[in-house]
Amino acid sequence: MASWWGRESHKGTPVVVKMENPNWSIVEVESPSDEDFIIGAESPPGRARDKGRGKNAKQLTWVLLLKAHKAAGCLTSIGSALVNIVTVVKRRLASGRTDADTDADNDNADGGVRENPIVKTRFYLFIKVFLWLSVLLLGFELAAYYKGWHFEAPHLQLDYLWTTPFGVKDAFDWLYSKWVVIRVAYFAPPLQFLANVCIVLFLIQTLDRLILCLGCFWIRFKKIKPVPKDAAMDLESGETGYFPMVLVQIPMCNEKEVYQQSIAAVCNLDWPKDKLLIQVLDDSDDPITQLLIKEEVHKWQQLDAKIEYRHRVIREGYKAGNLKSAMNCSSVKDYEFVAIFDADFQPASDFLKRTVPHFKDNEELGLVQARWSFVNKDENLLTRLQNINLAFHFEVEQQVNGVFLNFFGFNGTAGVWRIKALEEAGGWLERTTVEDMDIAVRAHLHGWKFIFLNDVECQCELPESYEAYRKQQHRWHSGPMQLFRLCLPDIVHSKIGISKKFNLIFLFFLLRKLILPFYSFTLFCIILPMTMFVPEAELPAWVVCYIPATMSFLNILPAPKFFPFIVPYLLFENTMSVTKFNAMVSGLFQLGSAYEWVVTKKSGRSSEGDLSSMVEKKRMNSEKSVSANNLEEIELIQKQDKKLPRKKHNRIYVKELALAFLLLTASARSLLSAQGIHFYFLLFQGISFLLVGLDLIGEQVV
Repeated sequence: MASWWGRESHKGTPVVVKMENPNWSIVEVESPSDEDFIIGAESPPGRARDKGRGKNAKQLTWVLLLKAHKAAGCLTSIGSALVNIVTVVKRRLASGRTDADTDADNDNADGGVRENPIVKTRFYLFIKVFLWLSVLLLGFELAAYYKGWHFEAPHLQLDYLWTTPFGVKDAFDWLYSKWVVIRVAYFAPPLQFLANVCIVLFLIQTLDRLILCLGCFWIRFKKIKPVPKDAAMDLESGETGYFPMVLVQIPMCNEKEVYQQSIAAVCNLDWPKDKLLIQVLDDSDDPITQLLIKEEVHKWQQLDAKIEYRHRVIREGYKAGNLKSAMNCSSVKDYEFVAIFDADFQPASDFLKRTVPHFKDNEELGLVQARWSFVNKDENLLTRLQNINLAFHFEVEQQVNGVFLNFFGFNGTAGVWRIKALEEAGGWLERTTVEDMDIAVRAHLHGWKFIFLNDVECQCELPESYEAYRKQQHRWHSGPMQLFRLCLPDIVHSKIGISKKFNLIFLFFLLRKLILPFYSFTLFCIILPMTMFVPEAELPAWVVCYIPATMSFLNILPAPKFFPFIVPYLLFENTMSVTKFNAMVSGLFQLGSAYEWVVTKKSGRSSEGDLSSMVEKKRMNSEKSVSANNLEEIELIQKQDKKLPRKKHNRIYVKELALAFLLLTASARSLLSAQGIHFYFLLFQGISFLLVGLDLIGEQVV
């Protein structure tokens, strides 16, 4: 067999071609370049390994370059974000607007009551004391650290410490030694005692949460669900169902953003028109808002909706006074049930058909409460964290208490009451800012039972700004303490069983309304940072890390989609403990801010995509019925309204910033003593307080 060697060129690169037979069959191509190709035969093993290594090296190079490009882009984004944050912080510091300015601006604007500044300052004076003391102690510890001293000396005898200055030569050394004696003898014991008390309360609260979660799992496992004895028939079927007389009330006050959609949703409830009366209870003190709401009611009246507009000249008792005044009307005396919706709530058309039938043949039932859902839960970080908290409240607390105890706190809206139960309980009272909880407790003491429907939702809004959320939480946590003072004698002397009295006093009021904000604020915002400067008083790692993580995990179970936010949720709840603790103290001791009522600001988001178009269509149909004078008046008012100043500003919250300074200082002290878990917790908690104090969470305006 003859062989022939020759040279060819492949893409301009010399190649060697080996011919094995006279038929010019190509069996191997060798190329010095990287782009080798083989026809009819395989490359030698060594050659194949060399090619694989070359390709792997190229791929690795491209992967590394891609990673470097992404890292550069990420660093650029982080840098840009940091620059933006610094710019925002500078602008807010320059504006000088604090939470005190917010309180002054809102004085009586939305029904708020300005708190006495002397009383307001007194309660957080000790925070400032701790703050400056922590800075002083940090200076001591830094000096001692650089001198090579150990931070704690619990093994030394106190008498020896007093008499022997450790062989020191200067005044600072003597002063530091005396500080060690003082903290061992006087600071550590009471601080450790308070820490132990808070740990016990923390464990009790954790046990309560665990029992509630187990109850929720049992309800799901057994598929327990309140079922009406006889459901209402469809209106179009022509059959006679259970359609009692139902009154629907919409209390509102200066709700310019949401009044149209709430009225539209209620007017579209699927219920016989001759057995449904809608009352729009407007407490607005703004004449523009009054006229707009009144005109909206008139438009729906032209569409044959049985709806009436009521406005109080003298606004007493806020929402409770508004509802009480409406229930005294002669037009409602024939109605058996009343459904209440706040101005931003938008019930589905079948809401009454899914709630009212539970009252049939159940004369002991006084309230049917529906669950809330939120149209803006994904708007920003603040709304996501609120959704986690409220999902646990409805899915676990309300549902478990409703199934096993037939009692829970009325949420003030999205519920249907038997009017007879309201009357027997004494009606609406203006004595607290939580009139919904007040009427629920009094009705429970009279033997009425409640049902919570977890599968019936009514959509509403969450506060999108920290300012609005903060004021809402203040009212929600000061009111229960007011109510506890007022209701405690009635609970003790009531005829309900001992177990129900225990549930009301200890679980409903003390544990969930008083103990929770107390230990959360005291343990994590005061005791923990102080133990960094008084190391003889200790908090175990499981108290700082593992138990809070377990609590957060239990809270987030009803909203599993928000699991990535479990750490921000834990930090934010501890941050909110400042507001909740302040509100709890104000309500318990009847301070000025306990009576503060500020309407939560709304943005006017719709719950359904076609709700706006539905309202617009019906408005166009009714536009012909509106008089020309009314149209001109409305247009004139709207033009004037556009000229009004609408500037919003983010605020600086002094208390949160002070605590951020305290926690970050304590984290620096923890770093010196190499306490890992404590350092990370204090660091991130301090950063959380810093972000909230600068109002960098929630809606960003300025």
